[in-house]
Parts: sequence; structure tokens; C-alpha cells
Amino acid sequence: MTSGGTRSAAELDPSAQLDDEAPEELTLAGEFEAPTREQWRELVAGVLAKSGREVSPEEAEAALATVTDDGITIAGLYAAEDAPDVDTGVPGLPPFVRGARPEGQVAEGWLVRQRHAFARDADLGAAHDVLMAELENGVSSLWLVLGDAGGPAVDALPTLLEGVFVDLAPIALEAGRDTPDAAAALLRFAEQAGSGAIGGSLGYDPLLDRTQGGAPLDDAYRDALVEHSRVAAQGHPQLRTVVADALPYHRAGGSDAQELGAALAAGVHALRLLTGAGLSTDEAFARIEFRVAATADQFATLAKLRAARRCWERIGSVSGASESARAMEQHAVTSPAMITRRDPWVNMLRTTVAAVGAGLGGAGAVTVLPFDSELGRPDEAARRLARNTQTLLLEESHLAHVIDPAGGSWYVESLTDALAHAAWEEFTRIERDGGIEAVLDPTLHADRGSLLARLDATWEQRATRIARRKDPITGVSEFPNLHEELPVRDPLPIAEHEGGLPRRRYAQVFEELRDRADEADTRPTVFLATLGRLAEYTARVSFTANLFGAGGVATTDGPGGTDPQEIAAGFREAGTPVAVIASSDELYDQHAADVAAALREAGATRILLAGKKDVEGVDGTLYAGCDAAAVLRDTLEALATRKTGEVR
Repeated sequence: MTSGGTRSAAELDPSAQLDDEAPEELTLAGEFEAPTREQWRELVAGVLAKSGREVSPEEAEAALATVTDDGITIAGLYAAEDAPDVDTGVPGLPPFVRGARPEGQVAEGWLVRQRHAFARDADLGAAHDVLMAELENGVSSLWLVLGDAGGPAVDALPTLLEGVFVDLAPIALEAGRDTPDAAAALLRFAEQAGSGAIGGSLGYDPLLDRTQGGAPLDDAYRDALVEHSRVAAQGHPQLRTVVADALPYHRAGGSDAQELGAALAAGVHALRLLTGAGLSTDEAFARIEFRVAATADQFATLAKLRAARRCWERIGSVSGASESARAMEQHAVTSPAMITRRDPWVNMLRTTVAAVGAGLGGAGAVTVLPFDSELGRPDEAARRLARNTQTLLLEESHLAHVIDPAGGSWYVESLTDALAHAAWEEFTRIERDGGIEAVLDPTLHADRGSLLARLDATWEQRATRIARRKDPITGVSEFPNLHEELPVRDPLPIAEHEGGLPRRRYAQVFEELRDRADEADTRPTVFLATLGRLAEYTARVSFTANLFGAGGVATTDGPGGTDPQEIAAGFREAGTPVAVIASSDELYDQHAADVAAALREAGATRILLAGKKDVEGVDGTLYAGCDAAAVLRDTLEALATRKTGEVR
């Protein structure tokens, strides 16, 4: 440096700097000593010790691990040595883990596919205007519900699509048993409009009767499926005719691997049907689209889509399909099982996270279900928010600008590999049992019932965690709003078919309790017998109020202090037969038994204690991990019994 802080000419000359000897290897953060796994474990053990959980450094890593419904262990730390020794290839080439296309979604992004289920007697002109507005404002693909699936009649299709360039905006049909007529109507519309080759999906599902119930599909349905597949193979190479739908298995409570395994088996079932009718292997592969659920677990969704492509490519390789034909076409739909009726606005956050996982995972089309979809037919604002969720992710967040952004992540690669193996195991098990159609047929192999039994078992595990609030649902089992005013929506048609797989939602147990509480003339209430000072009971009061709010039960606080008679007087004034004693363990030892006796003498028919502690005279305890749903059911029963004057 020269005087005055200015640089000399030599210092400013880039060529002079190039003459300096450069290191052979550049190590990022090379001035820092590389941390070891052992050091990380020691730090974790220290943090856990501060929270009251004593573990050795050797046990620290296991202490942070969690296990999924598929038995996959999610570790607390992933390093290079944890990555699976698997060749994930490159985008656009087998095994397609990194994407079905070499350019990814960079050029155009994924298809923003909006679902529309208009009423059967809807004003078709108004419905057409809705579709046109969607296409003008960011939607690039339409998913239309028609006929037997619960929408307008199939002959309404030309009116709904008038002016739509179906070669530019792919149409996905959902018409149930009316799919042959709907598919014919769409192909006829495209021909009359001079559209040329179209994409999208005709929506045939040869397992429709097994998964959604109703009378068995007839031969005419399958014959039409094959014929329209031939038409597509000859003139519409991008048009999928069959949907291997994973949503029914997801809605039945299945795990990610069970959902994928069943969908793969459904895909193979469609391959057999098409090739058996004379289509080539490549033609059959090109006719199948997979519909997969995207959940609020962003990384699980991302890994699931990557694993699905790997498994389908393996099936294609064994089947003799060409490399290009083995790429799985994926349509991701935000999980209907995670959508809540209570505090529905939180659904916007869930579906946003799910859409991120779907987009980053490489789905070719993504559908974001509107936040009010479980309340009835979504209104215009809800549809707009669902549409703009994807527009924001594509246009403002630029999520499609990076090809397979999770590629190389030790965690995601490990999870992808584990999910692929678990899904393959489920798929091969279904195949050993006779194939997906056989295991879903209640009249065949009833003794095997394996798939439904596994779905039920997984649901029971999940339902238990939800009931104990170990899998929290924001706005429902956690932080409920007892004073919310739910939006009113037009009802959706009720499915007329009997049978099929069960349709479950994660929040249903608490929402049923909320409904029961709301049916009462006055808000069900429990009394909080607070002991001591505010600082001594406020934490457990908050916990208790949150728990009871999940079932629509309000709480009213007692006077505090430690005088049993004063607390009992507050209980009488509250006019409820249920009381919860809330304070610190120290005060429980000193006063809880006396307070319980006073409450019982004052007429309490049910006394609970906030905390995991044995106290004489208490009927039960409330603590993190207790069966909150059972507590709420018993409490509502106790309150109803008192109101009707029945004797317990």
C-alpha cells in the first residue's frame, strides 16, 4: 500500500496476482479444523443433559433418531459416510431418480393442475368462465370432475372447454364409470377444434371398483380403455390414458412405502391389461400416469417421488421397455388426508410445504387442494389462493430453476434409497399375493387380506400418535380456536358407491369431538383447581386448556391459593362436574389430596390432575403423551351425564 491508503499499480494489476503460486487444492473453510462425529455427539449429549435427559455421547445419536411408519430410521446427523452407495444417474436418464427430463422443470416449470368439481346442475356458462379465468391467471392444466365421479354430465364437456386450447393446456379427466364417454368426448372435442396431438390424462382406472367401491367394472369399460390407449399411441404420444392412483391407499392410512408399493402394483396391472390387448411394452408404459400424495413432510414427499421413479424404471427394465419409456409421469396432489375442517386456514401452510416438496421432487404436474376443500365446494378466493401458491413458488421463488436440488444431500439420498427398498418390498409382496386386483378383491384370497390389513395397522399406529398428540395438528389438536367462525360452503355430492378402501383424515378424531361439543346448548366447561401462585400453576394450566380446547371444551380458572374450601367454593360457582387440579409437583405433595377430597364433597364426579403423579382421590392424569382423545371423550360423557341427570 502507498501512503494515504491508495493501491500501487502493481497491486491493481490482475496479471501480477496471477504470477503468485496457487495452491494445488482449494479447501473451503480450510483455516478451521474439521469437526468430528464424536465432537458432535458430545455437544448433543451436553444439550440433552441441560434439558434433563442424561445420555452418554455414544447414545446421543440414537437419542435423536426417529422411526417412520415404514421402519426407516431418520438420524439426527447425516455425513458423507451415511450416503448410500447407489448410482442415482443424471437427470433424464435411468434410473431417473434425479428427474424424468434432462432439463428438469427449468424451461416451463411443472404443470399447475387445478381440480374442478362443479355441481351436477351447475350453470355451465359460469363454470366455463371459471375455467377460462383459471387459465388466464396461472393455471396450465385443468383437472375436470364429470359424470359418475360427481360433476356435470359428460355432454357438458364441449361447453366447459369452449375456447380452450387443449393442446396447450392439458386436460385430466375424472369421470368414474363414465370415463369411456368422457374420454371420447375430449378426443372428439380436440379433433373438431383442430388441436392436433394433446396431452393430459383420460383418467381410466381399472381398479376403480376395488378402491372406491360400487359394482364391478364391466368389459365395456376395459375395452374402451384399450381402444383409447391405441388411439393415443397412434396420434397423441403425450396423452396418458390410465391413472395408477396412489391416493386411495394414502387416504386409507397407508405409509409412504405402502402407497408407492400399491401404486407400482396398479401400474403393473395396467401394463398387463394393455400389453395383453396387443399394445407394445413401450406404448403401454407411455399410457400410464401416477398420482401420488404430497404431504406437509417436505423431505418425505421429495424422497418419495424420487424413489418412485427409481422403482418404476426397474420395472421397465425388467419388462423390456426402452430407456426413454421407463420415465415415470407423476402428478402430485396435496394430501387430502392432512386437510382439516377446523381452523382450515392453516391448510394453506400445509399445502404450500407439500407443493414445495412435490415441485422439488420432480413431479410433472402438481395440484394444490384449496384450504376449504373439506368444508364443501371451494369458493373463488380459495381456488385463487391455491393457484397463486404454485405461481409464487414458480415465478417468485424460482423453485423450478434448479434441476434436482436435493441431489447429493446425504439425508435425502439416504431417505430416497430406504423408501425405494421399502416400496419395492411392498410391491413384490402384493405381486406374490396375486397382484393388486386380487388383494383388493374381498371375494378372493380373503384369508390373505394382506394389503388392507397392513393399511389398517399403519393407520392405527398413526391414529394412536395423533390421539396422544405426538403427531400434532396445528389448529386442531394443538392451539385450537374455540371461537372460530368457519366459512360456509356449498356441499359436495356424497359418494353413492358402497365398499372400497376407507377414506380417513388425520384430524377426524378431534374434529368429531369438537362437533359433539358444539352441539351442546352451552359450551362444555371444566374447572381448573389452581393451587398456589400464578407462577406455580400457569404452565400446567396452559397445557390443560390447550388439551381440552382440542375437544371443544372450555376451561375456567379457580381462585388459586391452597385452601381446599375456597377452591371447592369456586368449583361450585363454576357449575361443572369435572375439575382438573393444576400446580407444581411440590404443591401436589402438600395439598392435592385434600383439594381432591373437597372437590369430591362439592359434587365433582370426575377429578383429573395435570401432571404425571399419583394422588389420592384423583381419577386420572394429564401429561404430554397421554391419550388426549380418550380424556376428551370421557370428559364430554361426564358433562353430558351431569346435564341429563343420569347417575354414573
